[in-house]
Amino acid sequence: MAVTICQVMGFVLGTLGMAAAIAATAMDQWSTEDLFDNPVTSVYSYWGLWRSCVRQSSGFTECRPYFTILGLPGLFQAVRALMIVGIVIGAIAVLIAIFALKCIKMGSMEDNMKANMTLTSGIMLILAGICVVAGASIFANFVVSSFMMTTFSTTEFGGMEINLYTFGAALFVGWVGGGVLAVGGIMMCVACKGLQPEKTRFNTVPYKAPSHYTMYKSEDRQRPVASDYKVRSEDGRRSNQRFDYV
Repeated sequence: MAVTICQVMGFVLGTLGMAAAIAATAMDQWSTEDLFDNPVTSVYSYWGLWRSCVRQSSGFTECRPYFTILGLPGLFQAVRALMIVGIVIGAIAVLIAIFALKCIKMGSMEDNMKANMTLTSGIMLILAGICVVAGASIFANFVVSSFMMTTFSTTEFGGMEINLYTFGAALFVGWVGGGVLAVGGIMMCVACKGLQPEKTRFNTVPYKAPSHYTMYKSEDRQRPVASDYKVRSEDGRRSNQRFDYV
């Protein structure tokens, strides 16, 4: 019972983590404009992995996608790749986990097969979580570096107004989603041990080595042939007369 609960909880956490990873990848608020020094502004800008957006005080929002790939920074493209790889691996892991659930009967599938599928799903969920967390962390490092460089430039040139960008909501969603994926994968790996059969039974006959005093009966004794059968006479003596039986 505990193994089934652990497996189901791992599957649920993996599904929730996948949903969070997909939501974080699709969100536009990976980096938002810092309004600490200027809380009242008519234009508020933010950008994500696929497009940048500008929102005006009237409520009108305009988004513009990135029309180039080669012109983007290398770290930016690495974050894209990590998020996509994490989503693909996580989706495959969740699909495998569905068929590996102990509460679902799939024909004559044995427990040993389900245990291997559960372990595979758990490892893939952990890898997906690592990819998602790594992608969000790389983007956060990129934002911190840009923030520090912008702050230095503002101080250097007499406090000229330059937009500062800080962490967006998508980063936190990505971190939480990656952590949930990793926890779900660990629970699936723990459940794998309980799904394996304790002992494999074989229907065989036990082998007993022959002892030193074992006697064997020979069955090679010659049986009397009908043509050579000798008939006893009336007085009990053997007769040399032979009878051929047809």
